[in-house]
Amino acid sequence: MALGDAAGGTQHEMGQTFAKLIEEKSGGDVSVDLFPNGQLGSEQDTVNNASMGLLDLSVLAINNITPFSPTVGVMTLPYVIQSPEDARTLTQGEIGQEMVDNTIRDAGVRILGWAYSGCRRLTNSARPVASPEDLDGLVIRVPKNEIMISAYQSWGVNPNPLAWSETFTALQQGVVDGQDNPYITIDAMKFYEVQDHVTDSCYVFSMEPLIMGEGMFQSLSEEQQQWVLEAAQEATDHSYEYLLAQEDAIKTRLVEEHGMEITEPADGEQAWIEQATSIWPDFYDSIGGKAKLDEALAALGREPAP
Repeated sequence: MALGDAAGGTQHEMGQTFAKLIEEKSGGDVSVDLFPNGQLGSEQDTVNNASMGLLDLSVLAINNITPFSPTVGVMTLPYVIQSPEDARTLTQGEIGQEMVDNTIRDAGVRILGWAYSGCRRLTNSARPVASPEDLDGLVIRVPKNEIMISAYQSWGVNPNPLAWSETFTALQQGVVDGQDNPYITIDAMKFYEVQDHVTDSCYVFSMEPLIMGEGMFQSLSEEQQQWVLEAAQEATDHSYEYLLAQEDAIKTRLVEEHGMEITEPADGEQAWIEQATSIWPDFYDSIGGKAKLDEALAALGREPAP
């Protein structure tokens, strides 16, 4: 199993939990070896490798699935998912199942389960950032994901798309001033060593699907497939509880032990929301139409997109 993040984050927790469960369910016949910290290539590389049968499993950020299966982008449109509850509702409902089916069709990989990491928080090494205007002059790393790039552009920033494996070094060397990730990831990746400020933002909720190459899945017996699906669902449930149990303590530790300064977004994040949600129509075609977004919003008990 490939993991993009270092040990200590939600990806690793998901991987360890799945590995333990599958070994138990198989009576020791199946074991899973974990390779954290991008040892087996970039997260997007692992999608290709899994689809070709060169890799069995990967846990990766949802935005790195979207280029292969664009309809998954409905879950990465800014401010659609605003809480752990929202994330669970969408991934565990009809929309989540549709994402599974579409990703098998489009990318040749099967989403088995989900790790939940939390809201992506903006960090930087320069100054407190409360409003989009405060970003002026800062260079922010974003994933190579068109939706996330477009969100930053809506705030007047020309972001720098970098592979995850290059991010820490780029921050360390000052090539970029900031990045965004959940508190759990900021802690696991030790970004506090090269970042001073955190904006308590939530423009995208970070989730990491656990994927398996569809060819590999179909090569398993029915009993083995059942072990895999059960282990993945139980690991998904564990990931949700793990996030709820850990995030507040990690946030406190980043401040008290590592000296990070947390800034609340101005006006309840209103300017951020208004500017970023203006890009929604740009991606209707890729996600399968405005109706798909409205379906997701309805599942969350919210009004259709304007």
